[in-house]
Amino acid sequence: MSERPNFLFVITDQQRADHLGCYGNRVLRTPVIDRLAAAGRRFNRFYVANPSCQPNRASIMTGRMPSLHGVHHNGVPLAHEATTFVDLLRAAGYRTALLGKAHLQNFTGRPPVQRFAPAEGLQPPPPALQDASKARRDGPDYEIENELAWPAPAMERWRKPYYGFEHFEIASNHGDLVAGDYLFWARERRGDFDTLRGRAAAAGVSPSGAPQAWRTRIPEELYPTSYVAERTIAWLETHRREQLAAPFFVQMSFPDPHYPFTPPGRYWDMYDPAEITLPDSFGDTASPPIRAMKAALKAGRAFREGHAPFAATADEARAIIALTYGMITMIDDAVGRVLDALARLDLARNTIVIFTSDHGDYMADHGIMLKAGLHYQGLIRVPFIWREPDDRPQISEALGSSIDIPATVLRRAGLQPFHGMQGRDLLDPGADPDGILIESDNPGFAGDVAARTRTLVTPRWRLSLYKGAGGELYDLERDPGEMNNLWNDAASARARAELQALMAERLIAMQDNAPLQTGLS
Repeated sequence: MSERPNFLFVITDQQRADHLGCYGNRVLRTPVIDRLAAAGRRFNRFYVANPSCQPNRASIMTGRMPSLHGVHHNGVPLAHEATTFVDLLRAAGYRTALLGKAHLQNFTGRPPVQRFAPAEGLQPPPPALQDASKARRDGPDYEIENELAWPAPAMERWRKPYYGFEHFEIASNHGDLVAGDYLFWARERRGDFDTLRGRAAAAGVSPSGAPQAWRTRIPEELYPTSYVAERTIAWLETHRREQLAAPFFVQMSFPDPHYPFTPPGRYWDMYDPAEITLPDSFGDTASPPIRAMKAALKAGRAFREGHAPFAATADEARAIIALTYGMITMIDDAVGRVLDALARLDLARNTIVIFTSDHGDYMADHGIMLKAGLHYQGLIRVPFIWREPDDRPQISEALGSSIDIPATVLRRAGLQPFHGMQGRDLLDPGADPDGILIESDNPGFAGDVAARTRTLVTPRWRLSLYKGAGGELYDLERDPGEMNNLWNDAASARARAELQALMAERLIAMQDNAPLQTGLS
């Protein structure tokens, strides 16, 4: 393509890499995404910068690690002052649009878990000086995605580009609880829409009794997945009708397959739980946090309705995986409709299609579900597919990270990244790293265990360090299920020392070199 390319960036929520047919799943049916992978470049060793929604989405937007952009865990918005790669595209003449989930700001309206704690016997600083920065990330400018404060569409309340997106229609939350701009759309189509959504309105629940799983009454055509596809197609049609010469970057962002597990219509029972094979690690109890979760389940005191990971029975796990597969197949169908629209509108010939997810899910690895804390492969490894119209099929085993997405898009558009962007161009085979760094900060997860984690992934090893709780070392070649922790294994001591040294080097390399100098003192 000689002219500047368009980009269609497809991102799902909480989808691990092996939850696609093209990544080896033999039960799940994803023919559209599989065709993308077969015609383009599939990256097999692609990892998140942080395995939680807000931190990793902020890293995708900025090309910077969470410890730099400051969104170190969920509940911290991305600063409006942060430069995003979408800002650079827009400045270069690209039309930019976001349809679906953003999660660059908080959307539940619930109060924070982490607060300033006054010290006994000391005078606390005044409220305006209680944080490291005077530029607080709260107030009206950071309520754009708050579903409890959504009296009008987001674009009417924020009349500036939203982190670089000049057009944005936002869906907050997940499953059949999605709110935001989506609700305006759904209510226009059905006056009684609010009586169809949520657990109280459900037509039934999973026969297994699986947590957070109910049969929604929302029809397929009004489900959030359909909304994201329909609004993306509408934006593309408008772009084509206006016959603008400017190229576009469109982010199509699905709230699924995140919990709650509520695929609509035929997608609810599309997959039989009996077809699901649980991972070999399902019965593993080596990790103290996993033992604690399984003990809580056995004692009947496990809380499994929130965002924290939980243990599940075999029947519950199979049911949840089957429902997740239903959500993913619905996304695959939706992506197909959008790709058909690109072709119909004569836009496919110059559009690069990118597919990824913001993070993965344990999905029964080691017997637990959801996310946070423990950096098993199902949580930190996600799909990444890059398809150009004139591509040749390629499979890359090089290590990649979510922070690499911005640099790759910018350089393909002929644009230089801003100072301080940390990612590399994934299309440059000469820049393969020897290790990928992953960060996690999870206040309240399993007490202090795994509350702060740093992980190094190399082509062979995964090394994780937990603040105050030792670490983990896995040989991914010999132990892909990560069941044999070699942290204290004498025969692996040399490998552990070498990996710790490499992690230290990577941590130094990932220290911030922004802002630019303003003079020579």
